[in-house]
Amino acid sequence: MVFRHTVVAALAALGLATSFAAPAQAAPRPSGCSVPVIGPICAPDTAVLDGGQLLRTKFAALVGEKTSRTALNKLLAAAKSDLTAGPWSVTAKEQVPPSGDKHDYLSLAPYWWPTTQPTAENPWGCPFVQKDGQRNPIVDEITDHAYRGEAFAAIYRLALAWYYTGDARYAQRAALDLRTWFLDAETKMNPNLDYAQGIPCKVDGRGIGIIEFSYTLTQVVDATAILAVGAPGWTKADQAGMTGWYTQFLTWLRTSKNGTDEAAAQNNHGSFYDMLAAALALGTGQRDLAKTIAADAGPKRIAAQIQPDGYQPQEASRTRSWHYSNFNLVALTRLAQIGEHVGVDLWHYTAPSGATLFKAVDFVIPGATRGQSAWPYPEMDFRPYAALDVLHAAADAGDQAARTALPLVPVQPGGDLYPVRPAAEQLDDISTS
Repeated sequence: MVFRHTVVAALAALGLATSFAAPAQAAPRPSGCSVPVIGPICAPDTAVLDGGQLLRTKFAALVGEKTSRTALNKLLAAAKSDLTAGPWSVTAKEQVPPSGDKHDYLSLAPYWWPTTQPTAENPWGCPFVQKDGQRNPIVDEITDHAYRGEAFAAIYRLALAWYYTGDARYAQRAALDLRTWFLDAETKMNPNLDYAQGIPCKVDGRGIGIIEFSYTLTQVVDATAILAVGAPGWTKADQAGMTGWYTQFLTWLRTSKNGTDEAAAQNNHGSFYDMLAAALALGTGQRDLAKTIAADAGPKRIAAQIQPDGYQPQEASRTRSWHYSNFNLVALTRLAQIGEHVGVDLWHYTAPSGATLFKAVDFVIPGATRGQSAWPYPEMDFRPYAALDVLHAAADAGDQAARTALPLVPVQPGGDLYPVRPAAEQLDDISTS
């Protein structure tokens, strides 16, 4: 109690308490991890994010440290819109999955196109053919993919906004969004991706579709861990329900054909599969499984995917080489952060060839700092800021080249949010391009 009163008194003396005051409504009863005015003062047990760093950043922002405060203001600007957006549900789509159950997630492969004009007898224009990097706009007629992206991003921002400010509105809205997508009987999603990235007239769903959830679902895992430190409106039953959903989804991920197909992928799909499985394992208390997945990623992912100079052949050979090189690093740097929670150091793993994760990050520095002219590989839409978060993550892990490069990298639209959510995100989201 002495600590709590000291913190509040210090903030009042600094004149900062009012800017973080809760709205004019009945204040939630403080828990062991929450105090009036500033909210949570415990580090959340997150799977990807470093909970201790979140707590340090919270207090840095409270006392006006410029970098933290600037990033937090950007986060809160986005989270303010999240307060009135949604909620979203897989049951809102017009189409019905092959199962006949709208609670099943449904999406189409983005780079597959019809070869004939649709007719009454052939409504899709089959057969479909692949055009790498060219997104078919028909996929957006099914709302699950877009709604998933909006819902999961909002949940993440809202949970973080509550953690940093103690404003109950953010937590309550995050709780509504979570219950709508995952828990409520009328609107919840079944814990599988049996019908993700199907190809009309060819296959109902594919393992490759799991990537639609891979890093965004890990953000939800972290969001629920943040809310679990005492968010108003988020109950123990809610948290238990989410843990149950994660557990069922992880079982599906590790035993279904789609899941095992994705696990066998040798490119970014395999990296994201491991990252997702490890985060779900850690988020459901299966620390040994998370540790095994992270440890195996050294020889299985880093050694297999990265050359001694840091070049990623599976990604740089794509028509979107810049995007996919950075995209794979999003998965690997997040997996390295999960590893830190379970005693696995992927940052300093060195393959027999000499390849390391640091070298892969350093390989993208010229493109990030000097633009497309310094990236001699195919790219249809070069966005240098795609590398910003992975450079941040590597710099935090001790990569001096990444740290030196950071001030030279353009900031993504919406500002640099890494200081308040310190893990890599896909900053050049091509799902809407």
